[in-house]
Amino acid sequence: MPRIVVTGKIPEAALALLRRAGDVWAWSDDRTIPDAERDDQLADADAAVTLLTDRVDEAFLHAAPRLRVVANVAVGYDNVDVAACTARGVTVTNTPGVLTDATADLAMALVLMSTRRLGEGERLIRSGRPWQWGMFMMLGRSIGGKRLGIVGMGEIGRAVARRAAAFGMEIAYHNRTQLGAEVERELGARYVPLDELLATSDVVSLHCPHTSETHHLIDAVALERMSSHAVLINTARGPVVDEIALARVLADGTIAAAGLDVYEDEPRVHPELLELENVVLIPHLGSATVETRDAMAVLAARNVVEVLAGRPPVTPIRSMR
Repeated sequence: MPRIVVTGKIPEAALALLRRAGDVWAWSDDRTIPDAERDDQLADADAAVTLLTDRVDEAFLHAAPRLRVVANVAVGYDNVDVAACTARGVTVTNTPGVLTDATADLAMALVLMSTRRLGEGERLIRSGRPWQWGMFMMLGRSIGGKRLGIVGMGEIGRAVARRAAAFGMEIAYHNRTQLGAEVERELGARYVPLDELLATSDVVSLHCPHTSETHHLIDAVALERMSSHAVLINTARGPVVDEIALARVLADGTIAAAGLDVYEDEPRVHPELLELENVVLIPHLGSATVETRDAMAVLAARNVVEVLAGRPPVTPIRSMR
């Protein structure tokens, strides 16, 4: 019977599916599995179900000589060395689609929190400091009629565009490849170069993968191109943004605000960001609904089941980005 190693806690529905396909060992602690324990379990593993906190690298693969499939419970896979897996004949899968709506909802929540200063207001109430309503108290900015610039127009970026359009926002986007005319019409979106998007958008929302090409895509130069009333939203991956540069432009008023769900060195957040009122900080909750996490884990389990049965996976990662 195939041996399946699950390196982190996942929902029971997925574990039940895996148990029908093989002998399952699952790490059940909330803390990250120690490398030594992980490597002991991987020694005779045919399949591994991994989380985005796992580094599936040469050391991981060396510990698992029998490995046939890595099912990553995430849509992003920058934690997986796909080339190394491919060289060893290991199939890699991810979980696209099932987290699209949850992540898009959170992105819009961050847009509203950042533009309307809701995090700042909530902290004021909780602090116990005195306050009273006033015409000029904690004024934010409306998003109706403003431009949303989306960087990365995959499934999540498109879902954000649809939501933003319902708020009356104008949609511009930048992507590796331009969408077809029919899709652009359906979304009401216009393709623009990245520099133009940064310079003309009231809100910039990041939905691109983290690769060598997008590492620090939003750096000091990019941030300087944005307007003083602009807001940056990141629900993609932390290293797409240079956090040191972001903290500086938020502190000196180069841009107005930011809303972040992901960070360069999770779970650490750059200490200068923690001191700023004009940044909303959320602990990587993009897919954090019961329904979404269940669906992600079940999809990962289905990928394992298919590969172990000698069939193609449901959602393979076919090439390097």
